Amino acid sequence: MKYRLRDESGAPVEKTVSDTLRRVADAVAAAEPAKSRRTWAKRFRETLESGAFLPAGRILAGAGTGRKVTLFNCFVMGAIPDDLDGIFTNLREAALTMQQGGGIGHDFSTLRPKGALVRSIGADASGPVSFMEVWDAMCRTIQSAGHRRGAMMGTLRCDHPDIALFIDAKADAARLRMFNLSVLVTDAFMTAVEADADWDLVFAGTVYRTVRARALWDRIMRSTYDYAEPGVIFIDRVNAENNLAYCETIHATNPCGEQPLPPYGACLLGSVNLARLVVDPFDETARLDTGRLAETVAVAIRFLDDVVDISGYPLEAQAKEAKAKRRLGLGVTGLADALAMLGLVYGREDAAKAAGDWMRIIQNAAYRASAEIAAEKGCFPLFDRTQYLKSPTVARLDPDVRAAIRANGLRNSHVTSIAPTGTISLFADNVSSGVEPIFSLSYRRTVLMPDGSRRDEEVSDYAWRLYRARAGGDAAAAPPEAFVTAQTLDPEAHLRMQAALQPYVDSSISKTINVPREISFEAFKDVYARAYALGLKGCTTYRPNPVTGSVLSVGEAVPAEGVPAEDKQASLPLPAPAVPVAGREAEPAVPPEGAAVVRLTEPLKRDTILPGFTYKLRWPDTEHAFYITINDIIRDGRRRPFEIFINSRNVEHYAWTAALTLLISAVFRRGGDVSFIVDELKAVFDPRGGHWMNGRYVPSLLAAIADVIEKHMIDIGFLAPSRIGTGAHRGDPGDKDAQAVVPEGAGATCPRCGHPSLYHREGCLACLDCGYSKCA
Repeated sequence: MKYRLRDESGAPVEKTVSDTLRRVADAVAAAEPAKSRRTWAKRFRETLESGAFLPAGRILAGAGTGRKVTLFNCFVMGAIPDDLDGIFTNLREAALTMQQGGGIGHDFSTLRPKGALVRSIGADASGPVSFMEVWDAMCRTIQSAGHRRGAMMGTLRCDHPDIALFIDAKADAARLRMFNLSVLVTDAFMTAVEADADWDLVFAGTVYRTVRARALWDRIMRSTYDYAEPGVIFIDRVNAENNLAYCETIHATNPCGEQPLPPYGACLLGSVNLARLVVDPFDETARLDTGRLAETVAVAIRFLDDVVDISGYPLEAQAKEAKAKRRLGLGVTGLADALAMLGLVYGREDAAKAAGDWMRIIQNAAYRASAEIAAEKGCFPLFDRTQYLKSPTVARLDPDVRAAIRANGLRNSHVTSIAPTGTISLFADNVSSGVEPIFSLSYRRTVLMPDGSRRDEEVSDYAWRLYRARAGGDAAAAPPEAFVTAQTLDPEAHLRMQAALQPYVDSSISKTINVPREISFEAFKDVYARAYALGLKGCTTYRPNPVTGSVLSVGEAVPAEGVPAEDKQASLPLPAPAVPVAGREAEPAVPPEGAAVVRLTEPLKRDTILPGFTYKLRWPDTEHAFYITINDIIRDGRRRPFEIFINSRNVEHYAWTAALTLLISAVFRRGGDVSFIVDELKAVFDPRGGHWMNGRYVPSLLAAIADVIEKHMIDIGFLAPSRIGTGAHRGDPGDKDAQAVVPEGAGATCPRCGHPSLYHREGCLACLDCGYSKCA
């Protein structure tokens, strides 16, 4: 239901799973030479149908559909320039990337701290966390307009002056909910923590203040203990272990953390399903077929390499980056099921050793396959044989694989990465997700059908179902010791498994270490100390807490009170997002028992011809006028705004106006009461000050655009005329009655100090509290 191709009316074009897999295999094989295309299409299809290899959902949903979508899951956006134009250009690029289905990462360390002087306008900077709020609002909008919730990673260096604000940002349960956050922790910082030394907070060579390193570390730990944010990325280790350290520097990861990427970096994902490669499960002769594992990996690497060539890319910079390095991220799923089938207990030494051995086979087979493809099709363009062979990853490969790389080069700069596989694991008959333990042996899942009806299904773990079948289908059969679940493992078991796999993963691993609520703070901190000592590239834990609740629960979900019936699907208490490099699942592996599947409302469809109006807006700071076109749609006899366009001859404003029109139009198309967009824009203050227009203070150009939108909504009958004044700008006189009691020119909020002390006198704005002034 999630991945099969449908026509414009929503009717399925593909009737079976085989139809979907054939579409995908044929589309990917189109990248092969014509003479071998049919052969590879057949091999790809057979491998997919065996269930041993699972491409990521973007590939299953998009390959061969003819749609303008990307087949890549993972992106890190370009470095954010420390100026307003660059910031909003980056925001626009993020929106375009997310619109096509990509998860994105951003490093906000490039933005000057809160309170720093912006010399060009003589104002104080609002800091990176304030701009993250803008990204968060954009992501919520893109989520509303599509079928998949947005996902972002935000990172900040441990020596940035605003690090404390970043650490504390998600203490508010309603703030930055579209972000996973991670602190970029350096080796120097960890050394300072160990020594309890001073730690300078620096930006652009200026030390803003000095703190005790251990106190800052404890603040990170306390925040994560209390509300599961932020995670930690050991960024120096990430860069030191990077195969391409000679030509790139990494500052961020994708939302789930398994892909540390450079600016505009992109990576594909796929997983080998280990559960389907076990021979004689639950017998004394049970084993993993390592020969078939290596064969599956070879086909998977070729498949993913072909996807690089057939995929679309939201941005040209992403296409250049992807094709210059041809990064792949082949990982595993069904690991916990495979271990249980062999009688190995997840987290114990023998299980960790088996998992490490399997991952070593995958790594060697992947690099061997990439070297063979390089001999046939050529190396990735940035391959430097001398520099590449110095990589720590290459040093861990088998001698014959190193020899193949030395002789042929490589087709792909990176080949392994372990991602969460929530929906894919369900698609694979509910195997355990990624490298995580089994969540629950069985539970009830309510499936929302296309006609709006609901159907209850029992969902049982793949390995547990096989075991019960061996026991004659006895539903009361007691699980053997190997069937441990996420709720019963201690943190050390998680760390042991992740540490066993990491040496054979050239990118990183998405894994969340679930800890009990009652764990002591000191024991909790020790998890991170152990992660660093074990050589992990990052660490993420989750402790149930009052801010985000439980990540996964086997209890029943309770609908929110007072929510209209048509909205209750989206109001169920969903699991909070788990967290990075060591992981954060972009979607939970399984839903809580009794919880309904959440389905976002469909966006409104566009009619061929739309009625609308164009408004001319003059803003005193710009020479050229703005022309705002709002087109409407009629639904159920009611006219409502559907899309907006903002144009001006002043190209300086192009980037942010394009981003703004994209986002507002997406909000309009989601339906419902969209008037909140007016209030949000009215609350935006320009740090340089606003202007007096038509007898009242308008705090920013965005607020002036909000006035136009509000007037239009009232004129077409979408809003009642009585609304005028209810969403007035903070500190402005509002409607005529309000003007009688507020002295003209008084009471506006100062953009510098925030006090309602801004007066308009003799053509200038002046603040009586801080002395700020600006002449009109």
